[in-house]
Amino acid sequence: MKVICIISLLFLFASQTRAQVVKQELIKVEANIEKSLQELYQLREKAERIKLQMLMTDLESVGLPEGEPVRHAGMILSFNNETRQANWVSHIISPEIRDGRVGRTNDFRDDPLVDNDAIEADYFLKTLQKDSSYVYDGFGYDRGHLAPSADFAWSRIALSESYFYSNMSPQNPDFNREDWAEMEGILRGYVWRNDVPLYIVTLPFIEEDAKVVERGKNKLPVPSRYIKVALDIKHKRGVAFVMPNRKSDADIAEFAVSIDRAEEISGLDFFSDFDNDNITVESEFDISVWFPESTREGVEPIYAPSLSQGHINTSQAKRWMGSQKKVNVCGTVVSTRFSGSGNYWINVDKKFPNTVFSVYIRKKDFIHFDSVHKDYLMNEKVCFNSKVTEMFSLPAMNIVRQEQVKEFVPTKK
Repeated sequence: MKVICIISLLFLFASQTRAQVVKQELIKVEANIEKSLQELYQLREKAERIKLQMLMTDLESVGLPEGEPVRHAGMILSFNNETRQANWVSHIISPEIRDGRVGRTNDFRDDPLVDNDAIEADYFLKTLQKDSSYVYDGFGYDRGHLAPSADFAWSRIALSESYFYSNMSPQNPDFNREDWAEMEGILRGYVWRNDVPLYIVTLPFIEEDAKVVERGKNKLPVPSRYIKVALDIKHKRGVAFVMPNRKSDADIAEFAVSIDRAEEISGLDFFSDFDNDNITVESEFDISVWFPESTREGVEPIYAPSLSQGHINTSQAKRWMGSQKKVNVCGTVVSTRFSGSGNYWINVDKKFPNTVFSVYIRKKDFIHFDSVHKDYLMNEKVCFNSKVTEMFSLPAMNIVRQEQVKEFVPTKK
């Protein structure tokens, strides 16, 4: 009996020893994985900074407008200490936005490279409550981006920089969220379709007698209009938009002008070092290349009363962004594509860049679907079931299995 006990103890000790060795080996492997992931992150960040350096070199090669430049990783600006706003901001919309998946960071903050920067209290006040929540008291203006964060969706570094207050300007909310956002989407759509970089300069136009944000700490002057200039070097095309800082019912194309006209209005010389063989690049523009009819194609959202309980259309989806509740969003699939990383993207009701609601399936989840191919769900009326998230300020949804896709069946009402 004593021998058996000793053998049992020896066996138990050996088992525990092996288990300890295996555990230590696992810890070692996991530590190596973590180290490799950190090294991969560092390499990706290094590659991102090199790409940004190349873009900034290209940006300066075409010439910057007059003013002392303040150079950041993804944009260059000239700052006005009196207005506490940029005189202009210049950047490049890179074709890499096609596969960009960096979302809004909302890390609004002072620009460390400028003096007399605007601050949060120039736009609103917030009061901390006992429950650690905040009550916001707005002054009626948005912190409008001059260089939009969505233009940097491929770079965490540049996108975060876009939230410097030096890149903000007081914009009418209806203007910022509608006409201005639509125009910026049109330019990204151009880059998307043509696979070329666009050289951009954006500026607020501030009148001498401009009204100010009365309740703001520094009483920022409110621009009467904004100017955005775009240049396609490869195809030698250019266009500018001069837009009033207010809601408008006019078509965005009506605000398009030549670069020469934008220079007359602003008093600035854009792209002065661009080797221009064709003098018409700045004096003329072809509206059709910036507003092709194909980008406007789509269908109307499904009539809301025809939806059964618990179902919404794409127009209503935006209200559910950030909610933890799963909903059924119904509409017509009008375009699909595979991203560079192999994920499958679906636009519902409206094509890019006029997207109103999008759905994506990650490559790793394809096995949970009947078949994911280039025309999967194309032209079908379907309902998608999941949480509605925010991507580039628009509602989006990630689905991971076939059961989250159902055929749309209207009510009998």
